[in-house]
Amino acid sequence: MTDKFDLEKYLSVGAENVVKGLLTVSSFSLKESRFLTQYSRAAKKAERLRAEAESHGEHIPVFLIASITSVCNLHCAGCYARKLGSCADCEPVEQLSADEWGNVFEQARGLGIGFVLLVGGEPLVRTDVLERAAGFPEIIFPIFTNGTMLEQNIELFDDNRNLVPILSIEGGQEVTDARRGKGVYEQVNGIMRLLKDRRILFGASVTVTKENLDEVISDEFISGLKADGCKLLLYVEFVPTDESMSYLAPDEQTREKLSARIDGLRESDSDMLYISFPGDEKESGGCLAAGRGFFHINSQGGAEPCPFSPYSDINVREHTLKEVMQSALFRNLREQGIMSGEHDGGCVLYTRRQEVEALLNGK
Repeated sequence: MTDKFDLEKYLSVGAENVVKGLLTVSSFSLKESRFLTQYSRAAKKAERLRAEAESHGEHIPVFLIASITSVCNLHCAGCYARKLGSCADCEPVEQLSADEWGNVFEQARGLGIGFVLLVGGEPLVRTDVLERAAGFPEIIFPIFTNGTMLEQNIELFDDNRNLVPILSIEGGQEVTDARRGKGVYEQVNGIMRLLKDRRILFGASVTVTKENLDEVISDEFISGLKADGCKLLLYVEFVPTDESMSYLAPDEQTREKLSARIDGLRESDSDMLYISFPGDEKESGGCLAAGRGFFHINSQGGAEPCPFSPYSDINVREHTLKEVMQSALFRNLREQGIMSGEHDGGCVLYTRRQEVEALLNGK
């Protein structure tokens, strides 16, 4: 029997090795050397903080997800965030301020959370929050972006190597532009070349469907990303937001093919990180949401199990991150088995949302 895959360990150890490998390709600049020294020291300290909490019966996840905005400049086909109402063309007035996000990041650092994934919307519309995140070099901030606003902010990423852009791409030009809009593929390719020229660590995020699977796991696609300087490849299963798009959702055969491919890539290629969601969760013993491995904070401060499950009974404006992780909703989700079991699409909590709503309403 093979050992259970440990996603948290793979992320924390693997990301550190990728950063080290990238920065040792050639002679250090002063800012690269300073970042590597700070990050290596901070990663060990964060691990000790989590281990100490675990010894007292308190689990601190390696990472959390923060939607720092609900605004996006694109209208991607089948976007779950727009369907769920967590993405729009204008920002709600009650969004967290940069100071409030800074407080969240400060607490995360104190708890030993090593990665804060910044998402949206399009997170690059909140450069005020990104600038605040840059002040926490002990934390890696993967920033999930469509890439269309990155060039005008390139100096921010060049000066702050803890900000790591993760560029969304669907495969080649035809499938990417079909989902994200005409010309987006060329923009993203140009940004990749710019990031490579600046020796800035970056990754790519691919939404996997039945239709694009073969393309996005092909040697040609992956080698092309590596040639462009990509160091992390994240595969996210498509979540159908209505019945008309359910045919795109990966089925069990699709998932098994993706899983086998990733296993092979991890064995043969240590220079790049390969992550699958929620496939890696399944290998890690089930859904990692609701504080088991991560949780989500929306742009208004509501703490949710994950971005695909927009339900909250607690807000970071009034509660600490420690209190958030012990909310009634999170505890019930962890204890009542809702986060396990087979499901269609990319998120068990989205599939079982009626049960989550019942828990939220105390039924």
